[in-house]
Amino acid sequence: MTFILDGKAVATRLRDALTQDVTRMTQSGMRPGLSVIMVGDNPASDVYVRNKIAACQKTGIQSFEHRLPGTASQSEIETLIARLNADPAIHGILLQLPVPAHINSNALINLIAPHKDVDGLHPLNLGRLMMGAPDIIPCTPQGSLLLIKEVEQNLSGLHAVILGRSILFGKPMAQLLLAENCTVTQAHSKSRDLPALCRQADILIAATGQTEMVKGDWIKPGAIVIDVGITRMENGTLKGDVDFHAASTIARAITPVPGGVGPMTIACLLKNTVRAAAKE
Repeated sequence: MTFILDGKAVATRLRDALTQDVTRMTQSGMRPGLSVIMVGDNPASDVYVRNKIAACQKTGIQSFEHRLPGTASQSEIETLIARLNADPAIHGILLQLPVPAHINSNALINLIAPHKDVDGLHPLNLGRLMMGAPDIIPCTPQGSLLLIKEVEQNLSGLHAVILGRSILFGKPMAQLLLAENCTVTQAHSKSRDLPALCRQADILIAATGQTEMVKGDWIKPGAIVIDVGITRMENGTLKGDVDFHAASTIARAITPVPGGVGPMTIACLLKNTVRAAAKE
């Protein structure tokens, strides 16, 4: 029987442990603080930001929300980031992506102080991950690895196939799995015969943004399947990158959409914030 990886339950356990850490830190005079910057009115981003703020409140982390209009200039956001970098009450800064087309998000991420970059996307943090000496690890890859470890603690020698090569997820995910001694195949839109590649995977991770792209017959029997994709359909339902119904009859374990990777991303954001505060 396929094991459904309940991201909500795992995230709750992680938040409970973080709540105890935050309580101890607050009692000693150090309350972790997370600042979220949102530019424009993206509905999906609005939901994510509200969920992040709510998770902070449950954990005891102080949250600071900065909502800027979609017409905000690059220099306005740069000024805000500089102010947050200098604020001792702020231990984590998150720029909610995507931003409007006229904004250079990479330039803004580069301005965030590396020790406050709780998304783990600053070049210094990504470079440390590449070198095998990570400090702040990107949230979604970190959460995905924790879910994989719910099924199998020792990943040494397993073949992991990642569909996607973005700097936000695919590339850092590959580094985390290499550090676990996996053999890693990084597949993408130019890869040949994706179904055949996927059938080799002991761990299959899909992050393509293409709804139900991964079919049941792409999956090796007994594989661990992590579905990072999430798309809202016209009827309001949410779908992932994997055909969950078909895959769940073949895989050893699989994440649902929603309720799989998403809650873990937020929990790991809180974890990174607490870690950043503890180093102050």
